[in-house]
Amino acid sequence: MRLSTVILPIYRWHEQGREVWQRAEALGLHAAYTYDHLSWRTFRDGPWFGAIPTLTAAAAATERIRLGTLVTSVKPRSRITG
Repeated sequence: MRLSTVILPIYRWHEQGREVWQRAEALGLHAAYTYDHLSWRTFRDGPWFGAIPTLTAAAAATERIRLGTLVTSVKPRSRITG
């Protein structure tokens, strides 16, 4: 049986974020996912970070755990034009 987890993007990387993702890997979990929502009602007044930067940092801090978004929102992204 493969077990996975959801890690909310609420952790500041330099404070807890790295440790949370590394702990998921150390526990032997198959995959760790995060949400790509603009915010979450319960965490409205706290930090809520973007999924892509969070997963990029998690990929740099882990070695084998699969990473992904549990939900990916269709929302406007910044575009560089010129």
